[in-house]
Amino acid sequence: MTDFSTEKIWRNGEFVDWGQATLHVTTHALHYGTAWFEGLRCYKTSRGSEIFRLSEHVDRLFNSCKIYRTEIPFSREEIQQAILETIRINKLEHCYIRPLVLRGTGSMGLDPLSIPIECFIMVWEWGRYLGEEALKKGVDICVSSWYRAAPNTFPAMAKAAGNYISSTLIKMEAVLDGFSEGVALDAHGYVSEGSGENIVLIRDGVLYTPPVNSSILPGITRDTVITLARERGYTVIEQIIPREMLYLADEIFLTGTAAEVTPIRSVDHIKIGQGERGPLTAQIQQDFFDYVEGHVEDRHDWMTTVYSKNSVRTR
Repeated sequence: MTDFSTEKIWRNGEFVDWGQATLHVTTHALHYGTAWFEGLRCYKTSRGSEIFRLSEHVDRLFNSCKIYRTEIPFSREEIQQAILETIRINKLEHCYIRPLVLRGTGSMGLDPLSIPIECFIMVWEWGRYLGEEALKKGVDICVSSWYRAAPNTFPAMAKAAGNYISSTLIKMEAVLDGFSEGVALDAHGYVSEGSGENIVLIRDGVLYTPPVNSSILPGITRDTVITLARERGYTVIEQIIPREMLYLADEIFLTGTAAEVTPIRSVDHIKIGQGERGPLTAQIQQDFFDYVEGHVEDRHDWMTTVYSKNSVRTR
């Protein structure tokens, strides 16, 4: 197991040592999945260390909690500032960021309304989710036997911990069958998303991606890719996608904070295109990394400075 611990974790407005950020076994979130989280990245850019789309991720965290009638006891601005401070106190130039809101301990019943809220922010150095080589050569995926939840069951637009028990089933099935990742269908049998990523297909130069009503989490990296692709002149269509379109696509890639932009070379052992990263995917990848690594102007104000290039990182 890789040691990803850092020195400090932000907990309810204070910094504690990594090993002290513990919870009691009666924590409501542990028993019932009542936790909500985000995943962000801080990149070491040409301008210094910058967080990618900080405000959008914090907004989604608050929206996830709102769906579940949970009020975060800090403002959006306080959470954003706490994220910056957590990176700085751990002296990291690039890292993955995990804000977490959960129902703590108070009772063991299903009604969580009276149970206190706990807030954490963790940061650690985390490389490419599916591996460095995956960004160049692509990965092999399968269509999972596990479906995404039907509408009006679990709210897919909330990034809730309980939702991800389904994702672990998708991921384990894929890995045990020799694939890097699995993609789930929605309750109607249309393409939904990967275990922790959105999916984009390319056919005849047009990009297709499932809509929100296909039980997807509206990904911020997905939105970024759509924006950058349209700026380059590509047509992007959000529509329901039948399973067989996966096999007929010229190119496919996954998007997400962890996966970034990862090409797919095969689905269910069926080769996609030439069985390697395609030219449009390569272009979109380059546009994405040029942006988050600071090689182009931050024309959308997506980057938030942690340290400028010449600043000194101090505790």
